[in-house]
Amino acid sequence: MGALSKIFWLGTKEVRSLLRDTVMIALIIWAFGPGLLTRATGHAESVNNASVAFVDEDHSALSRSLMDALTPPYFQTPVAIEPYELDRAIDQSRYTFVVAIPPNFESDIRRGLQPEIQLNVDATAVIQAATGSSYIQEMLTQQVAIFAQRSDPISVSAVDLITRRAFNPNGVQAWFESVVALLDQISILTIALTGAALLREREHGTIEHLLVMPLTSFEIATSKVLASGLVIMAAFAISMGVVVEYAIGVPIAGSRALLFLGTFVYLFSAAAVGIFLGTVARTMAQFALLMLLTIMPMMMLSGGMTPIESQPAWLQPITQLLPSRHYMAFSQAIVFRGAGFEAVRDEFLAMAGLGVAFFGLSLILFRRSITLSR
Repeated sequence: MGALSKIFWLGTKEVRSLLRDTVMIALIIWAFGPGLLTRATGHAESVNNASVAFVDEDHSALSRSLMDALTPPYFQTPVAIEPYELDRAIDQSRYTFVVAIPPNFESDIRRGLQPEIQLNVDATAVIQAATGSSYIQEMLTQQVAIFAQRSDPISVSAVDLITRRAFNPNGVQAWFESVVALLDQISILTIALTGAALLREREHGTIEHLLVMPLTSFEIATSKVLASGLVIMAAFAISMGVVVEYAIGVPIAGSRALLFLGTFVYLFSAAAVGIFLGTVARTMAQFALLMLLTIMPMMMLSGGMTPIESQPAWLQPITQLLPSRHYMAFSQAIVFRGAGFEAVRDEFLAMAGLGVAFFGLSLILFRRSITLSR
């Protein structure tokens, strides 16, 4: 009970210190509120409101129907321009796509010929250019086929492929992106809070006060882990309910209690990493550099940006050492597929094991850090 009492009062001191830091509180509110919402909904899921111009040298019914085929919300209303304006319009980025229809285009189609349509693309708009080109090609090809056959083309296939989505039937990217963004915010802030709290004690000289007290390194480190973890856990719960479920509309298919339990275990793992970095770094500047070297791989190799299976074969076993990889699989299985504990047990135990390993290593380095500080 003595150790628990010491951890409780030390943790209370850390929470009070954090609550008095208005800048950090504002950062947490932004990260789990507007920042999360902006990141989840700010990525273009497909071509959206792309600007298009037409150079129509045919002036036929078919060429006008091709202009009408490109409709919102994918494309803006096409603008007709003259041939001499084409190069300047692309150079000035006035339009992302410029479609050039040659003279006698409709008559060539009537004679059974295959005239070419020129598509000019402003490739500096990378995402829109890559996806929009295939959109335009498909729309124009379909419209020409309808005109040539005087009816809707009938596709004949040996295989009738039927796609059914068990989750997210409309394929809304914000649903998936919100979970990935939430993981990244947890990782960044938990590691930053715990590591910075330890370094703040050293830089302000208050570590000397702790050294003369009847406290162990376990009690000091645990209090910082629990204090940071509780604050981030509260922010996570509010963000999950208000931003993810209400604002973005992501349905939670599985157990919320299991999700929160796994999140708490991951917070312990991330906080242990923060304590570890805080003991290795001697100054706040060193800690910031170590954070960049640690958090970026945790975010990139977690499976949120690219699937684990798509990463190099030699790198995939190394990702097993990252708590973020296991938490990503854990949270996606619960939120998207409604998995129970049996399905995510391995990820849960892996997170707990890595947290204990990092925390134990942090305690060893923490003792050395205390010796050096003396």
